[in-house]
Amino acid sequence: MSKKIRVIIAKPGLDGHDRGAKVVARALRDAGMEVIYTGIRQTPEKIVTAAVQEDVDVVGLSCLSGAHMVLFPKVAEGMKARGRADVLLFGGGIIPVEDIPALKEAGFAEIFLPGTDTHDVVNFINERLGS
Repeated sequence: MSKKIRVIIAKPGLDGHDRGAKVVARALRDAGMEVIYTGIRQTPEKIVTAAVQEDVDVVGLSCLSGAHMVLFPKVAEGMKARGRADVLLFGGGIIPVEDIPALKEAGFAEIFLPGTDTHDVVNFINERLGS
């Protein structure tokens, strides 16, 4: 039996809108992944700690507040500092297209924008992790 892909979906910062994060979490769960949703208003440090404690394969962040250029890199840096640079990082939300290259440089493999089909997120993870 193959190991289930373990994913954390998190909402860093003060953004309180989580419908999109919950939709993605459910799509990943329905695709057979084990999903942990941390809830809203998480600090980057709490997200990193949860990811390490839960031994996840993937961290997905959602941000609608405009703080993605600060919060997302802090999560990436924290994962590297905790020896988990191997974890696949992706993000989504209201993110200007011009910010995507810097987020990818920070360590995010993909950034999904509003309107992305959840099957695209599932396929992205499965392709990256060989499932």
